[in-house]
Amino acid sequence: MSALGRHILVEFFQCDPDIMNDVTVIEQSMVNASVDAGATVINSTFHHFSPYGVSGVVVIQESHLAIHTWPEFRYAAVDIFTCGDTVNPWHAYDKLKAAFKASHGSSMEIKRGQIDLLERVSIEVADLRDDAERQIIPKFKRDVWFTDKDENIALSLRHNGNVLFREKSPYQHVQILDTFAFGKMLTIDNMVMCTERDEFIYHEMLVHVAAQVQKQLKKVLVIGGGDGGTVREVLRYPSVESVTMVEIDEAVVRASREHLSSISLELDNPKLNLIIGDGIKYLREADDESFDLIIVDGSDPVGPAEGLFGRSFYTDVYRCLKPGGAVSLQSEGPLFSSKAFVELHQMLKSIFGESQVNCFLAHISTYPTGMWSFNHATKDGAHPIHDFDQDQATAFADQHKLKYYNAGIHQAAFALPTFVQTMLNGKS
Repeated sequence: MSALGRHILVEFFQCDPDIMNDVTVIEQSMVNASVDAGATVINSTFHHFSPYGVSGVVVIQESHLAIHTWPEFRYAAVDIFTCGDTVNPWHAYDKLKAAFKASHGSSMEIKRGQIDLLERVSIEVADLRDDAERQIIPKFKRDVWFTDKDENIALSLRHNGNVLFREKSPYQHVQILDTFAFGKMLTIDNMVMCTERDEFIYHEMLVHVAAQVQKQLKKVLVIGGGDGGTVREVLRYPSVESVTMVEIDEAVVRASREHLSSISLELDNPKLNLIIGDGIKYLREADDESFDLIIVDGSDPVGPAEGLFGRSFYTDVYRCLKPGGAVSLQSEGPLFSSKAFVELHQMLKSIFGESQVNCFLAHISTYPTGMWSFNHATKDGAHPIHDFDQDQATAFADQHKLKYYNAGIHQAAFALPTFVQTMLNGKS
């Protein structure tokens, strides 16, 4: 039976779950399978969805190959549709089965466009394009997308399809991808941590809002912050005698040193004592009144960062601060992680005191919803607004050519939208 095309519906079972969740490996495997089958690749478009799943299509001159994966079930559904006699779709099937490390597959071939059911009409194409145009093969274009999403919202960034760094450490999955719009990007467990283009917003606000009003700034502790951006900003202050940074995952530090040089450039500063270890445990064992400023630069409250949102941790933070000392921390997005945002703020007030805790905001384009929050809490220390020296902050920002933080931003960041005030005050 003669037909225009061959359509193979494929199911792969017991695949490698890490491969099923790796958009770059799947995209390359699908492209390779197309080439192996004898097809001419025109375009590839692939998305990774956080936390699980990859969808994509390879457009070939002879039709397409499409896929969706369910890593949690070690399963992939694949369509292989080819036209003409030059492409063998079963070669693609064999290639993909091996690439996905599937234990077995199920498939069904359908003949598409049965010739005896069709009536051919004459179409004159000579007037539409010349012979030279007919022979042009479009340049292969890759559209590989990383998507950070939860069940309700998503952010997608296109990258070049190559992974600069990939390692599954004992704690988390660390990657660095090269995006088209935001430069190199660090992801942890498929969530955006920072990008070269907008990281300065997060790091400048996390550090300078607290540091500019700190009366004494000699000993600083950073919990997390393995990319090095927070340390870079802290070491702009000549009064700082020592910085201790406790990062649980050596892979994050190594990845940043290798690929994020503009962010990690101070990780070898002699003032820095870099400890690869558990920051929660370190603080639990630290001496009372040890630090002038503690900065908590952790990720979302999952995995190894979950404890950075607990009461016992912030009780230790309070104990380890010198009188007048302060803590600065990221506290999630009001519109993204509302429950954690409110609970963390209320917990800080119960430990430090109602008048000692202030929330402020910044706008970070690659973080969910774009609006991100921070909290500043003191041990009977300086108030971030009442004790703020505008002229000093202006001179500092100009001297260091800061890109986001300035005196006006410092003051404006504490002007919370009404809905945020309502959330924090526990009103409906």
